[in-house]
Amino acid sequence: MSLLPRIVLALGLCHAAFAQELPEAPGHEETAKLCKQCHDVARSISLRQDRDGWNTTMNKMVGFGMKATPQEFALVLDYLAKHFPAGDAPPPVNVNKATAIELESGLSLKRSQAAALIAYREKNGAFRSLEDLKKVPALEAEKIEAKKARIAF
Repeated sequence: MSLLPRIVLALGLCHAAFAQELPEAPGHEETAKLCKQCHDVARSISLRQDRDGWNTTMNKMVGFGMKATPQEFALVLDYLAKHFPAGDAPPPVNVNKATAIELESGLSLKRSQAAALIAYREKNGAFRSLEDLKKVPALEAEKIEAKKARIAF
């Protein structure tokens, strides 16, 4: 099979997978449009957050360059909060094994903070306690303390 038919087939499969991931509802198209500006939609919806969490995430994405009108922003926020809400209790994040996106979404860290945590972990080894985690220069001790219930070692 030549390259063009393979690309067409791959795009078709991606479209089918995408259609299954995002429920049809007001905000569906806007969510796809905005999230796909920077990354795969599946990555976006892998987060399960309450409305405040989604608002924080979307504002972070605007800071990274996401272009959205106020109406699109509100529609997508409503859509995400309704269709991808936080569970009863988010699972703890193992800071010794988590990827950058897991640290960002699970602990509401900035991308730079997640990267700093991973770099520190790679250089100094596994974290054993909250006190070890507070040694990461990019992290604020008070914020880590506030998230201690969501942190695992």
